[in-house]
Amino acid sequence: MSMIGKWIGGILGFMSGGPLGALAGIVLGGVVDTMLDAVNTPETQGTFDGQSGFQSHTYGSSRQPYDAGQRNSFLFSMLVLASYVIKADGKVMHSEMELVRNTLRQNFGEAACQEGDAILRRLFEQQKRTGSAQFRQTVMQCCQQIARNMDRAQRLQLLNFLVLIAQADGRVDPTEVTAMKECAAWMQMPADEVDAMMGLGKDDLASAYQVLGVAPDATDDEVKRAYRKLALEHHPDKVAALGEDVRRAAEKKFQEINQAKERVWKARGL
Repeated sequence: MSMIGKWIGGILGFMSGGPLGALAGIVLGGVVDTMLDAVNTPETQGTFDGQSGFQSHTYGSSRQPYDAGQRNSFLFSMLVLASYVIKADGKVMHSEMELVRNTLRQNFGEAACQEGDAILRRLFEQQKRTGSAQFRQTVMQCCQQIARNMDRAQRLQLLNFLVLIAQADGRVDPTEVTAMKECAAWMQMPADEVDAMMGLGKDDLASAYQVLGVAPDATDDEVKRAYRKLALEHHPDKVAALGEDVRRAAEKKFQEINQAKERVWKARGL
């Protein structure tokens, strides 16, 4: 099997059809057809047992095929949306790609870094072939498919990875913010989720309020309700089915939410 596609592991889950599946077929080429042939049989019932596929990961025997499919769909969706955000300003800088590779490496490992980079480059080529307007339409349709098939916690984690990639070079271009907010809206999430996530990891009080999604003049009860809602939505266990690496990233995000909460609590004497 070609190197491209081993990280994704197979075209499984909801990505086996719809605009995401069609885009995967174009981007991954014959690899996709091979994987689909492997999974679309009565015996396998949607599983893929390729040499480096996710069938070898342990998610629990009864849920393993579903979880592998969700993970593969999640990973490819992340790359599709990342390709849209990265090129929002009309160009792809070498430095940007190196930072994206580092983000993939830190969160998913070296193999993911190499394969994710190659898939991203093919997505950029597809965007160039179709034109930015048509590619934007495709991304919108992919986001709508994601909204129908991923729960809110998974969509929030997907958005969090987009923010991390956009922040990788230390500066987020306004066009990238617009692109992320478009993706959020298309995935049926408020655009201000992007603003909240962009405040994560910062140590000032204004950013802490930004993370909680409340104004500094909010009442203590409003602040507490906002935190409880965030804690419930972003709990790492909600994305555990997507794999240990995704869960670890969610844990880091959860810790940063709690750090923001502590800054606000301290400032208010709570």
